[in-house]
Amino acid sequence: MAHLRLFGPAREAAGIARITLPGQDVAAIIAAAEAQFGEAFSQVVAVSKVWVNGEPAEGDTPVRDGDEVAVIPPVSGG
Repeated sequence: MAHLRLFGPAREAAGIARITLPGQDVAAIIAAAEAQFGEAFSQVVAVSKVWVNGEPAEGDTPVRDGDEVAVIPPVSGG
């Protein structure tokens, strides 16, 4: 299972910062999280970047046991 880390609005929508989920690729991990956390989380994920072990990832990026999948929402600032 992979460790899903959530930041900013993704963390707020889910109500937690970290969870372990099953899945063989990024799409499966995100789908499991969306099923658990609902529509508000799905909306944040739709505009977020996903990284695996510190590298940008796509939906078909493989995920192994112990990998860290991070949902990083857009950041704004001045």
